[in-house]
Amino acid sequence: MSKIARLMPVPLRELWGHEALRFTRWLAENLDYLNEITGLTLTLVEWEASVGDFKADLLAEDEQGNLVVIECQLEKTDHDHLGKLLTYMSNMGAAVGIWITSQPRPEHEKAVHWLNEILPADKAFYLVQVEAYRIEDSPPAPKFTVIAGPSEQARQAGDVSKRMAERHRLYQRFWQSLLERAKGRTLLHANIKPGISHWLSAGAGKSGLLYNYVILMDAARVELFIFTGDAEANKRYFDRLYEHKEAIEQAFGAPLEWLRLDDKRASRIAYSIKKGRLRDEGTWPELQEAMIDAMIRLEKALAPHIRSL
Repeated sequence: MSKIARLMPVPLRELWGHEALRFTRWLAENLDYLNEITGLTLTLVEWEASVGDFKADLLAEDEQGNLVVIECQLEKTDHDHLGKLLTYMSNMGAAVGIWITSQPRPEHEKAVHWLNEILPADKAFYLVQVEAYRIEDSPPAPKFTVIAGPSEQARQAGDVSKRMAERHRLYQRFWQSLLERAKGRTLLHANIKPGISHWLSAGAGKSGLLYNYVILMDAARVELFIFTGDAEANKRYFDRLYEHKEAIEQAFGAPLEWLRLDDKRASRIAYSIKKGRLRDEGTWPELQEAMIDAMIRLEKALAPHIRSL
């Protein structure tokens, strides 16, 4: 049977000694190691490239002529090096940042994943771990591994996050406008701040009962939302209100949606608004007026019956 040797780790300081004088210079002459693991084709532009009063470890160029900043660290990752790399990239207009370290911290790995989610499609960030090994008395060999880098999955996650952020801002603007419009007409939501969710709630005078404004991209409603945390109590409250359905709808001035929702813990009594939609800001005034009017009528119709629960 052939002899099987053991792969032995080699301390990086034993291999390269001083980070800047030895490792960075060595890497400048051996960028093919990074090319193999990143899929890039890097050529050296400058060693210790000046960035104002600072110096980037390595400045390279990819096959499209985009600048690539490389920051080396033969220790655990730290905030200082992350800050340096971001500073160098932004000041140089670099498209790619590569952070090389011997010990990537989980917090910094997560940070790099997040950066790749939020960066534009033409920007990328790599966190690369460097190790060294030898087999018995063989010369030591470096091993580079991408710990975090750009991916289609990260881009898609970033696109989703950006769309969600845009939607949250849209909700907040909508609620701010609605609350301003409701001033002087009803105090029900007067002390509520505009949020980033698709609903806006105010207490109905009994724990677990809420008057909600609800806005979706193409639909809107006002409702009494019954959610005490106790499913049986929710259905009991709903049933007692339903006993007065005719009187409540007469006071409201229109039929309501009585949604007991037997397969869910909550129940609701709702009225849908057919005017306007969130995605069309030009329809907001008419939509908000209709929602405020419906909410005023809903509270007036339900309040006496809620007090008797």
